[in-house]
Amino acid sequence: MNTRKKSATKRFLESLRGGPLTFGRMIESIRTADEISQVDLARRMKISRAHLCDVEKGRRTVTVERAARFARVLGYSVHQFVATALQDQLRKAGVSGTVHLESAAA
Repeated sequence: MNTRKKSATKRFLESLRGGPLTFGRMIESIRTADEISQVDLARRMKISRAHLCDVEKGRRTVTVERAARFARVLGYSVHQFVATALQDQLRKAGVSGTVHLESAAA
């Protein structure tokens, strides 16, 4: 599999959102599609609704640990959530490049 190609899901979300897929946009899109309120997701994440809103609007970045927790709580790929969070951090630091995560072979 060519990891340089965007996944169909990522391309679709970018087309819906009108720009690059940020962690916040991804969370908001998934939350909306899964019909989860901000209050409910914030409660499940054990964060305030205001904090979640700041994440969705890109006013706050998330740690790798928090990105993984979002993935587990929402039932999605930890790798995709962590890669998207790291990509946000690179973008905000002005570093060009693309993050690709692969599972380590045991």
